[in-house]
Amino acid sequence: MPSKRRIFQRKLGERRYRKLFVISVEGFTTEPQYFSIFNDLELVIHVDCLKDKNESSPIHVLRRMKKHLKETKLRNSDEAWLVVDKDQWTDEQLTKLYAWSEENENFGFALSNPKFEYWLLLHFEEGFGIVTSRQCSERLVRYLPDYEKSIDAHKISPERIADAVRRAKERDNPPCRDWPRNTGTTVYRLVTRLLNKSE
Repeated sequence: MPSKRRIFQRKLGERRYRKLFVISVEGFTTEPQYFSIFNDLELVIHVDCLKDKNESSPIHVLRRMKKHLKETKLRNSDEAWLVVDKDQWTDEQLTKLYAWSEENENFGFALSNPKFEYWLLLHFEEGFGIVTSRQCSERLVRYLPDYEKSIDAHKISPERIADAVRRAKERDNPPCRDWPRNTGTTVYRLVTRLLNKSE
């Protein structure tokens, strides 16, 4: 007796994007708000941010991702990324995240030194002369006065995103293998993938 064919039916209103990006982030507010912008750009992608208000260390960022991938398998076209700040984290802590990203071609690791706000700053200017987290925040508030509460998505236009990618790429020269030891960010590598453009 032939086996019954299973019938798969997509729920009404449910759409599977061509590509899913799962991003485990250190920050609870800023990074999720920023990456949600890409869900509104009418791209054929969808971005899910994994976050936790109380556990933001690199090892927790990695644990969240591993837990998620155990529960939800990625398709071959999907990507999983870890996004963290340099802050006070040690090379030993960050090496674990980088090592994980090397396990699979669909995994990625992006770091901003000193912190994610440096990536935001590059949307508006070249970001020269930044060494500390405080300098970064003080400079960014000129362009995003309320960024500590929320990101004004209207100020993050596709043109500004392209400017940030260009500026970050110019600073990452020659390209670092793992993460920038000095002021810089490799978030542009993730954003380049989100925009489906070759690096």
